[in-house]
Amino acid sequence: MMSKPTFGVIGGGSWATAIVKMLCENLETVGWYMRSNYALEHIKREEHNPSYLSSVEFKPEQLKLSNDINEIVAYADVVIFAVPSAFIGGELAKLTASLENKLIISAIKGIMPESGKLVGDHFHNVYNIPFENIGVIAGPCHAEEVALERLSYLTIACADKENARLVAKNLSSDYIKCTTSDDIIGIEYAATLKNIYAIAAGIAHGLGYGDNFQALLMSNAIREIKRYVKRAHKMKRDINGSAYLGDLLVTGYSVFSRNRMFGNMIGKGYTVKSAQMEMSMIAEGYYAAKSALELNESREKQAKIPIIEAVHCILYKGKDPKKVFKKLTEKLN
Repeated sequence: MMSKPTFGVIGGGSWATAIVKMLCENLETVGWYMRSNYALEHIKREEHNPSYLSSVEFKPEQLKLSNDINEIVAYADVVIFAVPSAFIGGELAKLTASLENKLIISAIKGIMPESGKLVGDHFHNVYNIPFENIGVIAGPCHAEEVALERLSYLTIACADKENARLVAKNLSSDYIKCTTSDDIIGIEYAATLKNIYAIAAGIAHGLGYGDNFQALLMSNAIREIKRYVKRAHKMKRDINGSAYLGDLLVTGYSVFSRNRMFGNMIGKGYTVKSAQMEMSMIAEGYYAAKSALELNESREKQAKIPIIEAVHCILYKGKDPKKVFKKLTEKLN
C-alpha cells in the first residue's frame, strides 16, 4: 500500500466538489480536473465552485487545478472519477496519460450507456486495470450535507482491502465516517439502481401517493435490488447494510435527491425533456433505467423488477405515469 499517495478528482459537479472537500481535510494537495476553465479561474479568485456547493470554501494553494484531464491523471496515484455516467465516455476519450499502476475509484453511481457495463468493468475491460486496483465510493451520503459538514457515512468497496482502507483513511474526518467492503460489484449495482427507485419515489409523490405507499415502494425496492444484484454477482451480503438499504433510503426520501426531484416533476406532468431542461444537474437514474432493464433482459435468468420496468415505461415509452403506477400498485406487496 502506498504510504503517501497523491489524489486526483475528475469532475466539476456537486459530488466531485464534495469529494475534493473531504480530501482537503487530510491532504496537503489535491488534484482537481474540470472542463470549465471559467470555474477553475473562479475557484482561484473567489475560493469556491461557482456552480456547485458554492458555500464550500477552498484554499487555492491546496489545489492542483487543471482543465486537462491528462495532467491530473498523470499527477495522481489515486484517481477518483466523479463525472455523470452520460459524460464519462467523452472524458475518457481525451485520455492519453497512462492508468497503469493507478488506483481507480468510481464515484459515478451509473452504468456506462455505450456498453451497459458497470464503470468498474469498463476500466477493467478497456484499460486492463486489475480488479484489485478498482474501487467504488457509495453512500448513504449527499454532497449537500457534506458541504454543511453534517455527519455522513461512506462505504469504500474494493477487492483489495488495503486499497479500500487507504481511500477510506483519506476521506475520513470528524463529519465523514468510512467503512470498507469487498463487494465492489454488488455495491456498484446498488448505487446505480437506487437512483431509479428514487425516480419512482418522486413520481409517486408527484402523483399524490402518500407516506404509506412510499414505505411500501422502498420495501419492494430493496427486495428488487437484492434479486437484481444476486443475478449479477452471487455472494454473501447483507442487503440491509448502509451501502445498500441506507443509500436507497437517503436517495429515495431526501429533498437533496436530484433523482427524486426529477421523478416528482414527471409525476406532476412534466415531459422527460422539459424536466431535464429545468434541472441544472444530471439525474443518473434516467440513464440507469434503460441500461439496467436491457442488462436484465439479456440474462438467461432474469430478475423480477416491476419498479424498474414501470419507470422505464414512463421515461422511454411515454406512458402515462398515473396509469403505469396504478398497474404497479397491484404488483407490490
